[in-house]
Amino acid sequence: MIDASDVCSFDTRDGSLVYRDTGAGQPLVLLHGGFLDHHMWDDQIQVLARDHRVIAPDARGHGGSANAGEPFRQTDDLAALLRHLGVGPAVLVGVSMGGGIAVDTALEHPGLVRAVVVSGVGTSEPEFQDPWVHEIRAEQARALAAGDAGRWVEAFVRLAAGPHRTLDDVDQEVVHRIREMTWRTVSKHTGAEPERLVPVSDTWARAATIRVPVLAINGGIDSDDHIGMAERLVRTVADGRATTVEGTAHYPNMERPDAFDDILRSFLRTVSAQEN
Repeated sequence: MIDASDVCSFDTRDGSLVYRDTGAGQPLVLLHGGFLDHHMWDDQIQVLARDHRVIAPDARGHGGSANAGEPFRQTDDLAALLRHLGVGPAVLVGVSMGGGIAVDTALEHPGLVRAVVVSGVGTSEPEFQDPWVHEIRAEQARALAAGDAGRWVEAFVRLAAGPHRTLDDVDQEVVHRIREMTWRTVSKHTGAEPERLVPVSDTWARAATIRVPVLAINGGIDSDDHIGMAERLVRTVADGRATTVEGTAHYPNMERPDAFDDILRSFLRTVSAQEN
């Protein structure tokens, strides 16, 4: 169940950022994938909030958060939010784009990060070779050129199935939620809008400097690229490990939230034990 009283906003000089904040204990930050929003964690927030303070923001330009009116970095937005809340160091858990933000924050604002969990991503500088991923990206480019938002959204939603299934094979409630979140974010933007996101540079080269524990929770039938980048990350950092949620693709937390939570909670216990 979603409690609207948990949804807050943080005013920045470039508009407000929306986030959910509930529970008490060590801070656990849930970072959504690109074009989605904090609702991708709806099945998990209350469970995890039983023994953690759970913070789940909408990235700038996504969900309920303001679009960018000036250049920005997602990691700086997150750092500003955590400092505003007086939170940190926190465990950052991110799926896809959210995982990239988590890694960026471990590089750029290390004092705010206790541990990192990624899913379907390595750093914020992805490298794609899988023909299936290239096919989706090409279809999105064609849709963008034609000004066809619906076609772009449908190409994006295919990530939910992965390369080995069709969307008919995925729980239709999950597909509906992903499509709804994507439309909510896409509808905030126009094709003529300038790109104001400033990337963090040299993330792969710098990843070896990350000293906090890093866990990759991959969907077992995600694309080879997404799995491979996450596995490359955990091989690169000082303290990395990887595991799999079988039978899921790019959004394992949505397809099998209980399995994802079990893995995450075990990792959180390990992080606490290492600190004691």
